[in-house]
Amino acid sequence: MTVWVGTSWKMNKTLAEAKRYAAELLEGLDRRQLGAVQPFIIPPATALSAVAGVLNGDDRVLLGAQNAHWDDDGAWTGEVSVPQVADAGARLVEIGHSERRGNFGETDETVRLKVAAALRHGLTPLLCVGEPAEVKDAGGSSGFILQQVARALEGLREEQLSRVLIAYEPIWSIGSAGRAADPEELREPFAALSEAWGEQVAGLLYGGSVAPDNAAGLLGIPHVDGLFVGRAAWEVDGYLRLLDIAAETTGSGNRPAQDVRTNN
Repeated sequence: MTVWVGTSWKMNKTLAEAKRYAAELLEGLDRRQLGAVQPFIIPPATALSAVAGVLNGDDRVLLGAQNAHWDDDGAWTGEVSVPQVADAGARLVEIGHSERRGNFGETDETVRLKVAAALRHGLTPLLCVGEPAEVKDAGGSSGFILQQVARALEGLREEQLSRVLIAYEPIWSIGSAGRAADPEELREPFAALSEAWGEQVAGLLYGGSVAPDNAAGLLGIPHVDGLFVGRAAWEVDGYLRLLDIAAETTGSGNRPAQDVRTNN
């Protein structure tokens, strides 16, 4: 089973900072054996092609875009299309983040269109879903996120669904003002997601105030296939530490490169 561990940089990092991060990440991966752990990073659009140039096709790291329009081209000032982000090196597209829904008016329908566009061009959609605090407090978390997923994936074939990643990111737990979730709070939502979609999609990830001190516990929740990390992974050392934790927690092993060579 693949264990997905990735980070979106949001509106952060200049070209120089982004390239330095990518180079240091590759150096760190050279010293590790992550087994089934699949890292992915999602730079801002301005840095996508520059980071792709540093990675130079290294399949140890999956490169993603933070957003893409559903049309292949057209009069959409300020937008970028799926073919454009793919041309810049992206293999994954983050879709439906609560910041996009809340601040830029994205709806379940536009999210559905973007998921379909990503699949149409051979990219992996990373579908983000999550409920606000008032829905959680009313006991409606599972129903809310299942409705979001159903609307986003409506009409997809089995083969298409198998290429989709779902990231459950409760709105009350993300961002600088979010609070870290207790693993017990996440068991029911993940059980519901797994029952409805677990056998159909590529993986179920959790995102929301993920940090080194809670990563192992989050990965231990049944049906969690990985982590989608924010600010805790914006520095390379923090991200590498989380990759180490994922490798150790999931039994993938994590040995320095020289130890691997010695044992061969």
